[in-house]
Parts: sequence; C-alpha cells; structure tokens
Amino acid sequence: MREFEKRTYNFEIRASKTEDSAIIEGRPIVFNSRTDMGYFDEIIAEGALDKTDLKDVRFLVNHDVSKIPLARSRNNNENSTMQLIKDSKGLGIRVKLDVERNTEAMNLYSAVERGDISGMSFMFIMDGIEWLALDTDHPTRKITSISQVIEVSAVTFPAYEDTEISVRDKTALESARKALESARKSLDSERRQKLELEKLKIKYLTP
Repeated sequence: MREFEKRTYNFEIRASKTEDSAIIEGRPIVFNSRTDMGYFDEIIAEGALDKTDLKDVRFLVNHDVSKIPLARSRNNNENSTMQLIKDSKGLGIRVKLDVERNTEAMNLYSAVERGDISGMSFMFIMDGIEWLALDTDHPTRKITSISQVIEVSAVTFPAYEDTEISVRDKTALESARKALESARKSLDSERRQKLELEKLKIKYLTP
C-alpha cells in the first residue's frame, strides 16, 4: 500500500475580499523547490502533476481531518468552493471562505490577512521518483509523478522540521531512507558488474 506523504512550503498565501466572498489564494505545490529531508534533498519536477488525480481535494488547516473542511474542489468545476490552478510553477489554489457563517473560516482569513499564517502544505500519494547524485553524501530525490492529491492545508509551521512530522510522515521518511539505501546498493552493484566486464575485456581481448 502506497503511503500518504506531506510537504510544506513557506510560499505566498494571501487574503482578499470581493463584494460577496472572502478569498484565500496560495500555492501548496511548488516545482523545483529544493527541500532538505535529512537523508537527502527533494524536489518536485515539472510535469509531476500531468497525470495526477485532482477530482476531489479538500482544503483544511494544519491537515486536521477531524475538522470540517473549509472548502472543497470536486472535479475542479465552477461550483466548487476551491479552484485548482496548474501552471508552470506548480499548483495554485483559490478558496472561497464562508466567513459569515463559519467561525473557523473567519479565523483563518484573519490569520492569513495579518500574516500570522504564511505557509501551505499538501497531502499526496507519490507515483514516480528518480534519484540523482547517489554517489554523494546528500543525494536528491526527484518526484517525477504524483498519482493523487488528497488535501491541501494552510499551515502554522511551514518549515518541514522533524518536530512537526507526524507518525505517518516519519514512516514515509523511513521508507524513503530504505529506498535510498537500495538505490545506492543497486548503483554499487552496477558499478561492480561494469568493472568485472572491463576486466574480462582486458583478459580476453588484449593481445
């Protein structure tokens, strides 16, 4: 079973009002933004969202699934309370908050407007990765494909710090560490095979 993962960014979230709506806009997914995951760096490649399931995405605060969603995108249609915008930078959102009837929506709008909340995060299922610079002390994992985005959140702590990682996140990070070790072993094995092949060439092809 593929695990849910979360990533957070301190990246542009803003509040504005129209005549009939309170709007929050932000960018929960950023392409080519390098994140230090401890064992390795990570980036999300352009094109990672090309085949992503975005049919039903909730908008939460701090990934708190015990609370009622403040907005939702269903098939990203015009009647949804959250619009998803894919572009060359990543994934942007535009959320309509019901600040008149929902106290939590009003609290979030106020916090964003004041700058007390400045980060965004998303929960997703990864589908494709590529390891870079495996022969260095700090390689890079490039996420090349995301199969599904489950929810996006406005977050209090945008930095991806170990103290803020949930049990599920720690499990995913440990799985990534094991995948890194496996990739390094495969690289070493491939190098050994090439070395043996070169030795055989020298042995049998050298006059």
